[in-house]
Order: sequence, then structure tokens, then C-alpha cells
Amino acid sequence: MQSTSGDAPAVPIRNRGWVVAFSGLGINLALGVLYTWSMFKPAMKKEFGWLDSQYNDPFAVCCLVFAFAMILAGRCQDKFGPRLTATFGGLLVGAGMALISTTNSYGVWLLGFGVLVGLGLGFGYSSATPPALKWFPPAKTGLIAGLVVAGFGLAPVYLAPASEYLLKNFGILKSMLILGGAFIVIVCVLAQLLVNPPPGYVAATAPNTAGAARPATANSAPAEILRTPLFWLLWLIYAIGSGAGLMVIASIGPMAKATMKEQVFVAVAVMAVGNASGRILAGLLSDKIGRRWTLMLVLLIQAVLMFVAIPITASTDGTKFVIVLLAALIGANYGANLSLFPSFTKDLWGLKNFGMNYGSLFTAWGVGGFVLPAVQERLKASSGNYQSAFVTAGVLLLLGAALTFLIKPPQPKSA
Repeated sequence: MQSTSGDAPAVPIRNRGWVVAFSGLGINLALGVLYTWSMFKPAMKKEFGWLDSQYNDPFAVCCLVFAFAMILAGRCQDKFGPRLTATFGGLLVGAGMALISTTNSYGVWLLGFGVLVGLGLGFGYSSATPPALKWFPPAKTGLIAGLVVAGFGLAPVYLAPASEYLLKNFGILKSMLILGGAFIVIVCVLAQLLVNPPPGYVAATAPNTAGAARPATANSAPAEILRTPLFWLLWLIYAIGSGAGLMVIASIGPMAKATMKEQVFVAVAVMAVGNASGRILAGLLSDKIGRRWTLMLVLLIQAVLMFVAIPITASTDGTKFVIVLLAALIGANYGANLSLFPSFTKDLWGLKNFGMNYGSLFTAWGVGGFVLPAVQERLKASSGNYQSAFVTAGVLLLLGAALTFLIKPPQPKSA
């Protein structure tokens, strides 16, 4: 790796790409508390006395705030750098967790978990991927994006059993305080390792595979991409893919309760392994065969899984292996979206304004995560089962897969 600037001689630069990538992965491991929401819900239902239709609301609001915070956070990351932005995110997450540890008030949980934690996730998450991508060539975009965001999906592997232990020994409120303190320390320490390459840095390139992405021909600004049909097409597909996955993630605990009994945390943890693995594998595959074909395959498989889930989640005597396998596969296909869409953003619109560009696209994740889990909770409350929610998600995923055929990269502007 070396720096190039005009006709000046190349100056060797220490490549910090892997340090930055794994620091981003570590930050996301802490921020992935969002994916353990289904572990908190049973304890909340025992102690809080909210309406049955309200227990997904803090999660849904958090998803929405997280997504829209990514626009502002992306701007901060582009302007002030990832270190400061991620540190601020860690402090916000800790503050939100501390606030909800003081009460079982529905309004305070919406504010603390929904708004403050959501804002913190936006600032922390937006800072992890951009600096890592800047240290690596385009041929590794999918791999690096998948690796960094894998931390967010993998978090429940340790947070699910940790939450189980904390809830049994300290209760829901003290558990939130303990987790919040830990997240502040982890995120703020690792944030200090997030650095951008120096100006003029050029990553060593390798020959492109036939289906791999080429570097973006321009560094587009957010105002430019928002005026293109391609942006809104990707936005719609992202909302469908993320919303369907978050619908299951938010309720995997209750869904698996009939079969898994007290071992529900195993299903949550296995779904997290699938979530993380899907991000890396989809990133690798998309580097080989292209983003569009990988995305279409992911959406089709996820649609099939939604229909398969109907009889499995309705059964009270099914085998644990089946529910665990289903959780892993749904998690993997959901996680794939989180590596494919940042890669689309870099491929199509460049790295100069990556933070705000991906932040704008990421609002689709928030809208999908707000709408479908909330719809699912209300359908479950009215019908007593998950069937209608799975059918709705499956049909939407088939629509999303069909829409991928409309994805066409913009033509380079003529000189």
C-alpha cells in the first residue's frame, strides 16, 4: 500500500486497514444490543404491565431513529472523522440504557431506548464501515463491509446468554444499567482506533473477477443521488429485506418459546451466528458474481423461509433442531442485506460522501424495521398467531426479488 500525489515520489504508509476493520467489528459487537430485544420482552411483560401491542414499540422506534440518525452521523463522520463520531455514539447508547434502568414507564423507554439508544447506534454504526472501506481496494469491498457489520449481527451470541444471566440475577432494570456501562467503555475505547487513510492514499489493487464491482466513476453528493430512480429502487428493496428480517429478530424469543422452553437464548444466539455469517458470505459472493445477483438470491431464499416458518412456529412439539436451523437461515439472509447495500453505495456513488449517502439509503432499514415488526405485533395480538405476518413478509420479499431486475448501474458521464 502506498500514497500517491502528483509526480511526488511514493511514500510508504503503514496500512492500518485490518486494525480499523476489526475495531469497527468490535464496536458493532457492543452496539448489537438491538438484536437481543426479544430476550428482554418476556422479563418486561412480567414486570411492566403494558398493553400486549406495545412491547415492540421501543424496538421499532429505536430502528427508526437509528436509521435517520445515520444521515446526520454520516455527515459528522465525513466531516469530523470516525473517532469522534463513534465516541459520541457510545456515550449516547450508555446514557439511554442508564435512563431506562430507572423506570418501567412506557414513555421513558420510548425516549431512552427508542431515541437515545437509537441515536447512539446511528453515530457508532456510521463510523465503523467507512474508514475500513477506505483502506482496501474495490475488489474487497463486499468482504470488508460484511466483516465490519458482522459484529452487529454477531452480538447476541454473547449478549443472549449474558442477558439471560443478568435478567435472572439482577432483573430487567439493573441489567440495562450494567449493559449500558459496559457499552460506553467498549465503544469509546475502540473508537480511538478508527482512522482514515492519509490524503492521496491508494490501496493496492488486484485483478477484478468477472462479476465483481468496479470503482465508482464519480463521487456523488447526497443531493444528486436522491434525484435518481436507482436510489429509490434500492431504498424500497432495502426496506423490504430488512423489515422482514427484523420482524423475526424482534420476536424470535416468543416464537421459539413453545419448542425451546428455557433454552430460547440458544435460538437467539444461533440466529445471530447466521446474521453475522450471512453478512460475510454475501459480501464475498457479491465480490465474485455481483451485488444484484446476490441480492436477488438472498430475497428469494428469505421469501421461501417465511412461508416455511408458518407451520414451524405454530408447532408446540417440533424438534429444537428445526427452529434453530430456521433461525440461522433467516438471520443469514437478513444479515446479507447489511453488507450488500453499503457495497452498492460505494460501487455506485464513491467514498467521498459515503457517510451521508449510505445514511440516506439506510433510512430504508429504519422504516422497514419500524413498520413490519409493529405490524407483526399487532397481527399477532389480534389473531393469536404469526401466520398472517409471515405471509405478508413472504409476498413482499418476492416483490423485492422481482425488483432487483430493474437495478442498472448509472452510465458514466461523457467527458
